[in-house]
Amino acid sequence: MKLQTKAVHAGDRRKPSPATPSTTPIYTASSFFYDDVETLDRVFSDEEQGYCYSRYDNPTNNALEELLAALESGAGALSTSSGMSAIHVALLTALTDRRRSIVASSALYGATIRLLMNILEPSGVDVRWVDITNLAEVRKAVSESKPGCILTETISNPLLRVAAIDELAKLSREAGAALVVDNTFATPLMCRPLELGAHLSVHSVTKYLAGHGDVLGGAVISDASHLSTLRTLAKTCGPNLGPFESYLTMRGVKTFPLRMERQCANASHVAAWLASHPKVSAVYFPAASNHPDAATTARLFPNGLYGAMVSFDIRDGGRDEVFRFINALKLIVRATSLGDVHTMVLYPAMSSHRDISPAQRRRLGIGDNLLRLSIGIEDHEDVIADLDQALNSV
Repeated sequence: MKLQTKAVHAGDRRKPSPATPSTTPIYTASSFFYDDVETLDRVFSDEEQGYCYSRYDNPTNNALEELLAALESGAGALSTSSGMSAIHVALLTALTDRRRSIVASSALYGATIRLLMNILEPSGVDVRWVDITNLAEVRKAVSESKPGCILTETISNPLLRVAAIDELAKLSREAGAALVVDNTFATPLMCRPLELGAHLSVHSVTKYLAGHGDVLGGAVISDASHLSTLRTLAKTCGPNLGPFESYLTMRGVKTFPLRMERQCANASHVAAWLASHPKVSAVYFPAASNHPDAATTARLFPNGLYGAMVSFDIRDGGRDEVFRFINALKLIVRATSLGDVHTMVLYPAMSSHRDISPAQRRRLGIGDNLLRLSIGIEDHEDVIADLDQALNSV
């Protein structure tokens, strides 16, 4: 079954009664009971399938998890309250019964960097930072630190480097480490990390999967070897997604392949146009012929699908010029997110990487003139026209 078909049908065929509803019901119950306590006892001990408490399982959440596991070819999934809670529980799962050491990409979302530096490192987890696109450097770090986990993003935030997930999976398995991949930017339409050998794939479902700016949520899709640990940790830590958010995410997923195809096409148009603009000194987009990871992109992504994120530098710009540009936008939304149906602009130095020191941002290549666009489903000519008038105001 093709992904586009799975997105419409998977998870929705659960039967709460002899009839099958055409959309998944929203189960708001916090607890469930049976005609006799013996049945409840068997459900608690996993001897019998059923529901007892929504921190453990909820029918609406389970329907979404079935859908996400189908999209990513996983053994199962866990829906969580945010993308960051998903990253956190995925890392805890990866490090269970393994050395408390992580080899992490130095190019990560700012909040993920803070999670590693401010929470995991102080709790005794060793973190070694690497250029994840330099396999020789990764191999050396893995050999020396013997990590329990390798952490990367499929497409990095915000400079859009592309990780060789298949090669990283080989390295991780040789070392006995778990490979955790944040697949938010690529989505299952472009890349399915578990099919390439990763162990855990993470999403902020707030973004492309739900897709309409009305959900805060995350998800972890697991291979068979980590699923039991993931579910057990979730029962204890309680990072649950609410049933309303699960329902909205399922509704969004049904149209996500259509939206993502349009967004990828629009992004290609916008990136090509930005590259020719005199006020733009650099464009970061995986489809560009001069992209440093062009070979990896060609190998891992379907032809024509390169993501819907475009980053660029304003020539000779700084904070003042960036603010002037953003304030001049009329169509593009000034909001700190991505993956919505409308095009959005974000200033990494102010938002996603605000808490990273200026020196560290410079080391990562994030200048004070860098902007990140999340391209929507509008007509690309209207998006380009808005960018043009705003750039001409700088």
